[in-house]
Amino acid sequence: MIGRMSTKNIVLFGETGAGKSSVINLMAGHDRAKTSTDMERCTMQWQEHPIAFHGYNYKVFDTVGLEEPQLGMKEYLDIIGNAHNLITKLHQEGGIDLLLFCVRAGRVTATLQTNYRLFYEWLCEEKVPIVLVLTGLEREKNSMEDWWTRNKYIFARYEIHVAGHACITAANHLDGRPKQLYEESRRLVRDLVKTHTEGERGTWDWSEVSFKRFSRKLREFLRQPRRKDVVDVLTKRCHMPLEAAKQLAGNIRSD
Repeated sequence: MIGRMSTKNIVLFGETGAGKSSVINLMAGHDRAKTSTDMERCTMQWQEHPIAFHGYNYKVFDTVGLEEPQLGMKEYLDIIGNAHNLITKLHQEGGIDLLLFCVRAGRVTATLQTNYRLFYEWLCEEKVPIVLVLTGLEREKNSMEDWWTRNKYIFARYEIHVAGHACITAANHLDGRPKQLYEESRRLVRDLVKTHTEGERGTWDWSEVSFKRFSRKLREFLRQPRRKDVVDVLTKRCHMPLEAAKQLAGNIRSD
């Protein structure tokens, strides 16, 4: 029976091309999210996808990740502002149960650390469990898990620490062994999500984040921002009062 527990909130993040939409469809058991790669990143905020499996309800929030060096400053600030808005929204609605970090195997870069820090360390202050989903492993000769055995040191190098992981393929409509791996991947991801959303929801008082602390963290993600750009994103994207945004922008540039 669906709905025997309250709905769990999952924030899904990672670079474009990591397979986030395909992972949502994999978990859902049918097509829920568009997988087209021609959607302009700058027009996207987060996408909300309600799904259910094993008798539990989930809301998966597909976000836009930071990608360097492709992003301009305005786009960079927009993405940070959108991420901030989502986390604030979910706090107001009861909290976040899980961060699902989607990474395409073979594309392990320093940008991984930037996204990890933005969502896990900064926005969620290490209060929400985080797990890793590694996609694109349908060509592994033996077990998909072998990729993790060979490459887990890279995540340690970038100081990316997670509570669990799943090595999968999210490529659908394939025949033979890849099709079997796809079904195995669905089980792996669902089990990963269920295991790490069974505890109490992570909560903390978002309102306690001071201007000074907020500005110090934001500055770590920005590269010589213009004061006007920062004010614009804080007022328009984060809905911060104008005077407060000006003060914060001044802190970012002068600290």
